[in-house]
Amino acid sequence: MTPTRRNVLGAALGGAAAAAVGLPAPAAHAASWQLKWSPSASADGLRAFETLEDDRADSHTSAAPHIRATGDTWRFDMHTVDRDTSTDRQRHEVTGLRTASGFLRWTEGQTWRVTYQMYIPASLQATTSFTHIMQMKQPGAGTSPLVVQSLRRDGGGAQTIELKLPIDDILVGRTDLAPLHDSWVDVDFQVKVGNGSAGSVRWILKKGSTTLIDVSRSGVDTFLADRLRPKWGIYRSLGDTSGSLRNCHLLLRNMRGYQLV
Repeated sequence: MTPTRRNVLGAALGGAAAAAVGLPAPAAHAASWQLKWSPSASADGLRAFETLEDDRADSHTSAAPHIRATGDTWRFDMHTVDRDTSTDRQRHEVTGLRTASGFLRWTEGQTWRVTYQMYIPASLQATTSFTHIMQMKQPGAGTSPLVVQSLRRDGGGAQTIELKLPIDDILVGRTDLAPLHDSWVDVDFQVKVGNGSAGSVRWILKKGSTTLIDVSRSGVDTFLADRLRPKWGIYRSLGDTSGSLRNCHLLLRNMRGYQLV
């Protein structure tokens, strides 16, 4: 019997026993977010993550490392000359949530939340092809992303930031990128890991006290096999036609991971 089923059964038996002697039934357990991951950039550095994907093709070794901890932030540098092992794109990313006892596994049926602050300089622009700054994927080579947070130019050329579920081509939400440039923005991302239509996502961006976007989608597919793993960094195509590719960087800080239990 799973812990959840034991808890439900125990609550039912406890309520019946209390009623028999005239006592109030115990309150049902309310699910809550429990902090599971709270790394420090200054203390943990890149050990905060499960793996690193830093210039996998050794295309620009003179600029290494492209991913590093500096002060209270994690910094991702991207240069126009950088290339991934697939030479039509660029990638400097970190994956997973590592703790002192190992990395956290996001498995089917679980609900997770990550919060952090990100700084997108004006040099990191939206493109006509993909520029992802966060992904959720099944670990392993060649697996398709299930969730992407991307910087994308719309049909009229305006810069936007969006959350999309690529497998089913579902746009969860999109907002203007301009208010995010050169500012610290709070990110709150929540996901229920579910196969077929059992998953859900919620995505919130705030700048100070202003909510830039707060969107959610249920009845969606957020699981392929094994587990779901988050990734952060800069992963972009060289196929942009707007002239937006330039040397840039991305900063992250105050990263936290929670599980709904």
